Amino acid sequence: MRDARVSLVTLGVADLDRSSRFYEALSWRRTEAGNASVVFLQGEGTVLSLFGLDDLAGDAGLEAAPLPDFRGLSLALNLATRADVDRVFAAALRAGARSVKPPQTVVWGGTSGYFADPDGHLWELAHNPFFPLDERGHIDLTELGA
Repeated sequence: MRDARVSLVTLGVADLDRSSRFYEALSWRRTEAGNASVVFLQGEGTVLSLFGLDDLAGDAGLEAAPLPDFRGLSLALNLATRADVDRVFAAALRAGARSVKPPQTVVWGGTSGYFADPDGHLWELAHNPFFPLDERGHIDLTELGA
């Protein structure tokens, strides 16, 4: 089970300073581990890495190409209440995010909304009353038999 986790998420970005300021405004803590090409931000149990888009493509041995608005991927932050979803969504917009879908009650009984960061990376903010959060804000579905 210890290997079934995401330790670090790397986002290709156009401007390291702009993206770093954006995520710092959302409570990610910039670390000293980076350099001129990469910024590492500490979150709760996850590190967010910001890498220049062309440099990231080169690191993977690929050519950088224009990115579509929808990339078939979203990152998600589950929160304890609907009010928390609204609060973080508003903070993201103030920091420079683009509203994709404002928080709303959804068919499965919770709240969900989407924003795109300054580089178009899609984030979902959700409150799911069926996914209880522990004291650190982590989802643990093992108690639900998942």
